Amino acid sequence: MKSIINLAIDSAREAGILLADSFGKIKRIKVKGDRDLATNLDKQAEKIIVSKIKDKFPGHGILAEEGGGKNTGNDYLWIVDPLDGTHNYIRGISIFGVSIGVVYRGEFICGVIHMPMDDELYAAETGSGAFKNNKKILVSRNNRLKDSSISFDSAIRYAPKKMLPVLGGLAKSCFNLRMLGSSARALSYIAEGRLDAAVEFFDFPWDFAGGVCIVREAGGEFSGLRGGKLLYNTKGYLASNGYLHNGLLRVLNNI
Repeated sequence: MKSIINLAIDSAREAGILLADSFGKIKRIKVKGDRDLATNLDKQAEKIIVSKIKDKFPGHGILAEEGGGKNTGNDYLWIVDPLDGTHNYIRGISIFGVSIGVVYRGEFICGVIHMPMDDELYAAETGSGAFKNNKKILVSRNNRLKDSSISFDSAIRYAPKKMLPVLGGLAKSCFNLRMLGSSARALSYIAEGRLDAAVEFFDFPWDFAGGVCIVREAGGEFSGLRGGKLLYNTKGYLASNGYLHNGLLRVLNNI
């Protein structure tokens, strides 16, 4: 599996260099849907990654945010977000990254997140631990909800009647909440203990796939919002340091 994780790392780094060098120099912004935007850099970064995957593993499936799916029924599926945090990127906010996850027969086997403006590269493969810039990382050991810092889904506009009560319940139970506008940033922070959990309702596979192995291999836990098994197409998830997972599930499911 080393050839897979190494390609994911190399691809994420190359795409990240492009994004960092082009920060503040966007030439084109495309409206994809309700307050959903993409830039010319999303496409360019994705092209770098996808071309490398096709060259090295031509038979593997690819699910990429800007290019849709190719051979998604294959045993190996690469899930790519070339620019996670596009809206931050557009506004000149440096919280954005590249996220690449690989699934084998439905199981997450490796993940890479690159935060180019901070020169941070997170990587993990099943059974080998999680690393940031080649140094092993672990989730926080916080086991008290009242002391926890949690990332919450910023897409409240999609379902305010559903999400606002959950936000209120978490606000009462936790120390503080953050909306970072980048799942890659939130999940990497959980993996290294800067945040304790993340609650997302509307993330797509490419938003979280790169972070699954990283969080799990750092000692954390990932599940659906009701505690079910996380699949690459699960809608809504809870990622945590593990110590708080059951307590957060109780909060989420008692609203």
